[in-house]
Amino acid sequence: MSKPLVFTSIAEFRKFRKNITGSVGFVPTMGALHQGHASLMQQAANENSFSVLSIYVNPTQFNNPTDLEKYPVTFDADLKLAESCGIKAVLAPNYSDIYPDQYRYKLSENDYSKLLCGAHRPGHFDGVLTVVMKLLNIVQPSKAYFGEKDFQQLKLIEDMVTSFFMNIEIVHGKTIREDSGLAMSSRNRRLSPAGFEKAALIYMLLKSENSVESIKKQFIENGFEIDYVEEHFNRRFAAVTLEGVRLIDNVEI
Repeated sequence: MSKPLVFTSIAEFRKFRKNITGSVGFVPTMGALHQGHASLMQQAANENSFSVLSIYVNPTQFNNPTDLEKYPVTFDADLKLAESCGIKAVLAPNYSDIYPDQYRYKLSENDYSKLLCGAHRPGHFDGVLTVVMKLLNIVQPSKAYFGEKDFQQLKLIEDMVTSFFMNIEIVHGKTIREDSGLAMSSRNRRLSPAGFEKAALIYMLLKSENSVESIKKQFIENGFEIDYVEEHFNRRFAAVTLEGVRLIDNVEI
């Protein structure tokens, strides 16, 4: 495997993009990569002539400044994982390059973004949709890959691409889980060993036949703080906080 080319300048990447032929697979991320990201990167590399990864911790989607400050940055390790997955280029821009307008312009959705995480994180999905639209316009991929762990985000991006007549296929990646069933997440590394073990309850409770109210009660009894446990679109969703770390998951029902 050859090392991926790294671009920190959007202008330089766009110049390079003009010479890429064939299909382009794209995996947008905020870094702190894990095996869930690896599965998406491998799929992008296998299904396309050229594969691109972006690493950009997007401040406009964090409603909690502390959460942004604590977001893990593991750039060197991320590049090694990207190389092992066959990624050809990495786009790692800075804020002023992504937001030359200082976020004067933003993209909003007025229905599904108000549910679940959107109800508890004001402005979150405006930031997500805006940065993803920018990245899709920069990379111009044939296919873009998103994980089902962030199912609400995936659905909103899929609908955005359809609504704006963008000629991009949005590919779903199955949620990759730890042996315990805990959904892999960059946030997991902020848990203590005991918290990491306890967090396996999230998946266990969601896939159980218990009622939503019963699941909420069990979360509280086990020391979790609850944002929501809700059912929409034949799926059961949860966002809970443990040891100050907000964790989300969903399962099909």
